[in-house]
Amino acid sequence: MVIDKTLYPFTGRRIDLGGVAMHYLDEGKGETVLMVHGNPTWSFYFREVVKALSPTHRCIVPDHIGMGLSDRPADKRYAYTLKRRVDDLDALMERVAPTGPVTLIVHDWGGMIAMSWAVRHPERIKAIVALNTSCFRLPAEKKFPKGLEIMRGALTGIPLRALGFARSVVLRTCTAKKTLSPEERAGYLEPYDGWTASRAVHRFVQDIPLAPGDPAWDVVVDTESKVGAFKDVPMLLPWGLKDWVFDEAFLNGWIERFPKATVKRFPDCGHFLLEDAGEEVVALIKDFVARPVPA
Repeated sequence: MVIDKTLYPFTGRRIDLGGVAMHYLDEGKGETVLMVHGNPTWSFYFREVVKALSPTHRCIVPDHIGMGLSDRPADKRYAYTLKRRVDDLDALMERVAPTGPVTLIVHDWGGMIAMSWAVRHPERIKAIVALNTSCFRLPAEKKFPKGLEIMRGALTGIPLRALGFARSVVLRTCTAKKTLSPEERAGYLEPYDGWTASRAVHRFVQDIPLAPGDPAWDVVVDTESKVGAFKDVPMLLPWGLKDWVFDEAFLNGWIERFPKATVKRFPDCGHFLLEDAGEEVVALIKDFVARPVPA
């Protein structure tokens, strides 16, 4: 796999997690900023944030197992579940950054993973930036998107995993005003080129909990019940309102739980807010992270 070094000029590291290797970035020095991606992205999504923050902060950015530049184990070797994702993040942080304050920057299902880790270590969370993501169940007013319902099925997931064209179509729905360059498109698509390579993308969709008994349900409910611990933690919510999954219903869910959060709506932007409004959002994040925490 060849990733354009002008876009992603980082030297990754690898850590063994029970026989599978996780790739992650560890760039810069200073207080820790932990960036956690969702689906169907990888650390590539945060590349401009890392460039902006690494001169003043230590940026740790994992690729979940099965994604980005991490290993792609078969189902019998790895449980592609929310709990395992949280355990992986816990193991990574215990090994590479076991102490000190952490600012979280999260996107998509990375919000659920990172916030589930955060409720295990609430004393470490200094600030939170949440972009088009969740830390709670599907809002009552939000219907589960038909597109995800189609991708979720064991059989209907086949076109998404098997056909590069299908993955390309899905990628095009992630931005609303920007057309990704060929190099940017390749950065998102090449790690998932083929049946085995895209396994985790499919498993992520299948693991979205919709009812009690679903594997991730109890983790989500437990995290949702505990995130109130962060109601006074500085929080920034930049949000693309043309996201067809994490739309304004999800933003309202964050505002309801964290009324002190700073909210910035982007009416013409989609799910990949860091692509649609990259310069503005990165500047917002850089300014937010540099602010002193109120006593």
